[in-house]
Amino acid sequence: MVSGGLGKSRCHGCKGEEPQQPRPYAVRVAVNRSRKARAARRRKRRMDLVVHDLTDEHWAAVQAAWAGCAYCGAADQALQRDCVLAISRGGRYTLDNVVPACRSCNTSKCNDEVTGWLRRKKLDERAFLLRHLELRTEFRLRFPAASGASDATPASP
Repeated sequence: MVSGGLGKSRCHGCKGEEPQQPRPYAVRVAVNRSRKARAARRRKRRMDLVVHDLTDEHWAAVQAAWAGCAYCGAADQALQRDCVLAISRGGRYTLDNVVPACRSCNTSKCNDEVTGWLRRKKLDERAFLLRHLELRTEFRLRFPAASGASDATPASP
């Protein structure tokens, strides 16, 4: 860029011509505006705001302890990480808040409160809560450094 003396700048290829005026609108990058894409961006922003401290070692221990889906008990399906208190409701991926869930249970639960969802699905709410409390206690003894954020899960029965 070469200065034209009057505060206007020109590129070397203009050879004394007046610089082009900027367009009245900014050039935008194409952004996918679908509902799914907007939801994914919102989720990413939410996820970036909190610290998730669930390690691979913790996840392996959780899977081994539950030995299947924490809600329905299915052991023959691939398991997904499910937050007992959903991320959209303030939960995080922590040792206290994550349980293994089959795809069907994880999709069905969505971001519902776990006890209400268990009642609606006619699953054994008491058994789940007692087992969850038992395993939380075991994990706190086994992984003392990871038990700092216990406020991310609902109160025990």
